This record gives sequence, structure tokens and C-alpha cells, in this order.
Amino acid sequence: MAYVAQAEGLPVEAIREKVAAGLAVIPANPHHRTLSHFTAIGQGLLVKVNANLGTSYDYVNVEEERHKLALAQQAGADAVMDLSTGGDIAAIRQTLLASCVVPLGTVPIYEAEFQAVREKGSFLKMSADELFETIEQHGKAGVDFITVHCGVTRQNLEHYRQAERVTGIVSRGGGLLAAWMLENGAENPLYEHFDWLLEIARQYDMTLSLGDGLRPGSLADDLDGAQVGELIILGELVERARRAGVQVMVEGPGHVPLNEVQTNVQLQKKLCRGAPFYILGMLPVDTAAGFDHIAGAIGGALAGMHGADMLCYLTPAEHLGLPNPRQVYEGVVAFKIAAHAADVARGHPQALARNRQMSEARYRLDWDTQFQLALYPEEARRIFAERASKTRACSMCGPFCPMNLVEHVLRRQQRDGSPHPQTAEQLAR
Repeated sequence: MAYVAQAEGLPVEAIREKVAAGLAVIPANPHHRTLSHFTAIGQGLLVKVNANLGTSYDYVNVEEERHKLALAQQAGADAVMDLSTGGDIAAIRQTLLASCVVPLGTVPIYEAEFQAVREKGSFLKMSADELFETIEQHGKAGVDFITVHCGVTRQNLEHYRQAERVTGIVSRGGGLLAAWMLENGAENPLYEHFDWLLEIARQYDMTLSLGDGLRPGSLADDLDGAQVGELIILGELVERARRAGVQVMVEGPGHVPLNEVQTNVQLQKKLCRGAPFYILGMLPVDTAAGFDHIAGAIGGALAGMHGADMLCYLTPAEHLGLPNPRQVYEGVVAFKIAAHAADVARGHPQALARNRQMSEARYRLDWDTQFQLALYPEEARRIFAERASKTRACSMCGPFCPMNLVEHVLRRQQRDGSPHPQTAEQLAR
């Protein structure tokens, strides 16, 4: 709490009160030994960014995942998630935890499903006991937060059937659970045995991230009965988690038109009692394949302005394939900029001060200070050096830099009353 209070520029007591009220969470499993950059997510705090990592069925390269983690942390990710679904998942998780200095999250059903396929031939044969055993293993390993799709209930599957969605269920964890429930004629074990889940989470101080298993996967499916029905259930589970002393946040969409972003955020905050809101995107178009990190950053900035607390990044590979390391870096950069824009819009003192200082340094042509204040100083320095100017200004305007050109003439006229202009080269000097 002291660490995040300093980072947020707030009194420690203010952080304590937010966590105690459930309006903020600090995912920090004591078993995560390398965790040194603590992250607070919630009301009135800086907007955070999460980066997804992990192997897939087609691509299993542990060293590449370690490289992705290093780049994500270098780019400023406030949290990461290991979504591995291929290879030795437990070993991959331990490898990432060993070099992860920010909170690390997982989706335990991915590993439970993988084990069921390997041992029983089908994930549909997974038992509830096996799922909860996997969850406990993640807690013992040091995982700081887990996504659990507790709101995919039999009742909400009926809402889903009636919704006639364009893209069905797009959540991997939500889809696995829904298929398991339908095949076995059973209730979601994460919902049915939620108290058991709370016991495990409390034992390891593992934050619950209530997953949006029925989120919209297309603009046409936004705010249908299945999505809203799930949100109502999650709001009830938030209260139960708080009573049990377990930190909890709620995940959200997804594909959302810009004109419905504010509605989505306000609805979640209302139904989920002000719980921290962790969103995927939001993605305001379905057609930006190859550039979803840009489209998602647009929606994410708007969502953050209206109260979303953490943005899960998208990469250029979203909807297309497993991202490579460079795409991971680009995704984090896009969403850190979106989060910063949201912080400015929310009037966060640190964000406002930083932008004011940058503007003042820009006016003075104080390049060193500009680089220090830039979100990504190395990139700014590189571009400035590559396209250097013969003058103190940048090479876009050179001796015709308008800020200095106009002000210099005004100062000269005030000084000596001379109406005669100087040459651009003289002004530049």
C-alpha cells in the first residue's frame, strides 16, 4: 500500500480505504517472490494496462514467451497474464513468474482443460475437483490474480440461446465452460462452488478477476441479454467475495461501438458495486484486423475516461494469430498511451502536470527535458536524431518554428520599438 500510494501520489490511508471498501485491488500473492512493482487497480487511480502472453496449441516457444515478458515490462505493462494453452503449462508459468516483477495472472481452466484432454481424451470429462485442484496449484505457485468465468450459469446460457448472436461465445474460458455444462447437464462449478473458490483465493491472497465469459465478440452482440445477465450475477459475486475478505475485480467487453462505451462502463460500475473494471479493448470496430491495437486503444481511452480501471491490450495479431514479441511491445505502447490519455481526461494531477511540463519544455526547445517527459524517451530521441535540424528547432519547421518566430519578433518590438523584421536565419540563431 505504501508503494502504490507513492506511485499514485496519494496518502497511504486513501489507498487502504479504497482496498478495504473493495473499490481498488492490489494483486500480490506472497508466493510471487519476484514481484517488486506493485499495481493498484481501481477508483481514482491511474489507469493500468495488462499484457497477455503465453503459448498456444500451434506455437510453443518458452524463450520467446520470456522475451515477450521482458518487452512487455520494458514498455511499461502494469500487469501480465500467462494464457498458455500448449506445452508444459505449469513449467511455463514458473519460468515467467521467475522473471516477472509485475503482478501475473492466469486462467486456470486452460490448464485443467489441457490436463483432461491429455489424461482422459476430452476436456468434457474434466471434473470439478480437478478444476479446483488446478486453481490451488496456481495459488501455490505465486499467481497474483486469476480469471474465473463464474457468471456463465445455466440460466445465462438460456439468455445466450435466445440472443441469436452473430459471433456466439468468443471467450475461450467461457466457451470451454459452456460446452462442459451443456455436455454434462451440470451447473458451472465455479458458480456452484463459489465459496470453495473464495477459500482458495483467501488462503493465497489471490485476487479474483471475474471473467466475462459471455462478452460480445462483435458490435452487433453488444449489450444483449446474455452479457447483461452475466454482469448481474457477477455483481452478486462481488459482494460475496468482499464479505469473505477476498480482493475482486470484474472483466468487461470486448467489441463495443464508441457510442455505447460509456453505457457499458456505467452499467458495470452500477451492477458490480463499484468494483474495479478490467476491460478487453474496448474495440469500437470489427474491421481493423492487423491494426486492432490502434482501434482498441481508441476505445480503451474512451472507456478509461468514463471509469474503466485497467485496459487489457490488443496487438496487431488480434483475431489473426499468436502475437510475436514485437507485436506485444507495440500493443503495450498503444494501450499505455490510451491509458495516459484517459488519466488526463479524468484530471489526474500527475498526468496533468506531466503534460504541462512537456508543453513548457517544448516551447523552450528544451529537448533533454522533452525526452525525459516523453512516455517513450528512447524512441523520441532516435527520431529526433535521425531527422536532425541545422537549427535548435526540429527539422519539420527548422528556422520557421512558429512559437519562437512570433515571440522573438514581439520581444524585439517591445525592446526597441523596431518594426523591421529580421530574416528567418537570423531569428533561428
